[in-house]
Amino acid sequence: MQGRGHLRRMIRIPALFAACAAALLLTATTASAAPTGTIVSGTTWTDNNGSPVNAHGGGMIKVGGTYYWIGEFKDSTGAFVANACYSSTDLQHWTFVNRTLVKQASGDLGPDRIVERPKIMYNKTTNQYVQTMHVDNLTYKDEAVGVATSSTVCGNYTYQGRLKLNGSTIKKWDSGSFQDSDGTGYVITHNGNIYKLAADYLSAVSQPLSAMCSNCESPALFKVGGTYYFLFSHRTSWATNDNFYFTATSLAGPWTSRGNLAPSGTHTWDSQTTYVLPVVGSSTTTYMFMGDRWNASDLGSSTYVWQPLVVSGTALSMPAFHASWTIDTGTGKATF
Repeated sequence: MQGRGHLRRMIRIPALFAACAAALLLTATTASAAPTGTIVSGTTWTDNNGSPVNAHGGGMIKVGGTYYWIGEFKDSTGAFVANACYSSTDLQHWTFVNRTLVKQASGDLGPDRIVERPKIMYNKTTNQYVQTMHVDNLTYKDEAVGVATSSTVCGNYTYQGRLKLNGSTIKKWDSGSFQDSDGTGYVITHNGNIYKLAADYLSAVSQPLSAMCSNCESPALFKVGGTYYFLFSHRTSWATNDNFYFTATSLAGPWTSRGNLAPSGTHTWDSQTTYVLPVVGSSTTTYMFMGDRWNASDLGSSTYVWQPLVVSGTALSMPAFHASWTIDTGTGKATF
């Protein structure tokens, strides 16, 4: 009996190894496949609940292996409802996590208010996630940059009030944020204004750049090597136009106009600049243009246009529209 039992155990061991090997192979295959997402622009995307992804004018941050997207949770009216947070590992499949800011009884986040273009940074000094946004009234006559904080990326944020420089409220709209490679935080606004933030990101300490361009809004700023790229759209309300960009080697300038992002007349592939996300991988980095295709009659149903940017020296372009393309968030490689 002992011998037969030993034999049975001997037979089971290779079978066990085979099962383990199969499980490891399945895990490896799943792990390698998971980071690859297919981006289909201009269509309605749904989250894990089957609901439309509602994160317009938003920004993105990567924490560990997960991307978090914070944007405007809109209804058909355009008035502030909430800022929502979604998570994904492949930039295609999105899980709804939380409404990070919601309408309050009064104040900047109260009824009949506007909260637009939320962006997100992590402050290593304070261990806080910092959300910046354009706050305003429905007639766009009370513009300012709002700031909110949370200890977790998709947590319930505490509104900290309006951004100030030397004690005075920064009266700008269409804001965004940028975190430089040294960890310094900046807020950017329409007309090409750049404000350097204090160590806690809750106030501004200087203004490196003032009114670089006129008739420009929807700013987005990113950096490749020693070159800064500053993107804008023209002011045509919710209608799209040919967005354009500038480059510089210093945030204070001088900035050089470089022309349109996409071929003239394509209206930036029918979208407005929102954000540029560096998808940093093991073999390369893809810089992903994030744009909104606004539906003026129902802003909540607006769709998203995400495209790979071609970056070459000071040249930045989207020469062709890719209706469907893939991004491997593990390697950083885009395929189209």
